[in-house]
Amino acid sequence: MGSAGVQIVCVALGILGLIATVVTIAIPQWKTSAFIGQNIITAQVSEEGLWMQCVVQSTGQQQCKSYDSLLILSSDLQAARAMTIISCMLSVLSLLILCGGADFTTCIENEDVKPKVTLVSAIGLILAGLLVIIPVSWAANNVVRDFNNPMVPEAQKRELGPCIYIGWASGVLLILAGGLLCCFSRPRSSGSSGAAKYYSNSASAPSKNYV
Repeated sequence: MGSAGVQIVCVALGILGLIATVVTIAIPQWKTSAFIGQNIITAQVSEEGLWMQCVVQSTGQQQCKSYDSLLILSSDLQAARAMTIISCMLSVLSLLILCGGADFTTCIENEDVKPKVTLVSAIGLILAGLLVIIPVSWAANNVVRDFNNPMVPEAQKRELGPCIYIGWASGVLLILAGGLLCCFSRPRSSGSSGAAKYYSNSASAPSKNYV
C-alpha cells in the first residue's frame, strides 16, 4: 500500500477515534451501580459521567441531573473533563493538518514539506490518544480501588461503565493512526539530484571536433 493509501487509512482511524472520544465525553456511563452483597435491588441503576449523574428505572425511565459544582467531583473526573476536551480539539486539528499535507491532496505543493506536515499531525494524534487513555485509566483505577476497599459501603461501590472501554478504544485508534503516520512520514531521498548535476556538468563540457 502506498503512502497515500496509508494516510487515508489513518484519516479513517482518526475520525473513528474522535467519534469514540466524543461518545466517551457525552454519555454519562463512566461508573455504574455495583449490585453486590446486600445491594441486590436492581429496580434502579445509578450512572455517573463527566457532566451529570443519572438514575435509570427498571421501566426504562431515566432521570439525569447535572453536577451542581465542579468542586464536588472527584479529582479523576475533574482531570478527565479537561484532558478529554483537549484531546478532541487536538484530534480535529491534527486531522485538518493531515488533510492539508497528505499525498492525496494538493493543498501543499512542496513535496519536501509534506512529510514534515504529516509528522506533525502524527505527533498530535498520538498525544490526543494519550490524553484519552490517561484519564480513563485513572478513573478505572479509582473504581477498582474503591470496589476492593472494605471501608467503602456496598451501596456506594461502583463498577466500570461502558465509556471506560470506549475511551480505551478511542485512545488506541488515535495512537495507531499516529504511529502509522510516523512510519510513513519520512522525507524523500534526494539521490536523483546528484545524477541531474552530473548530466548537467557533462553537457556543459566543451565539445571537441574530430577529423
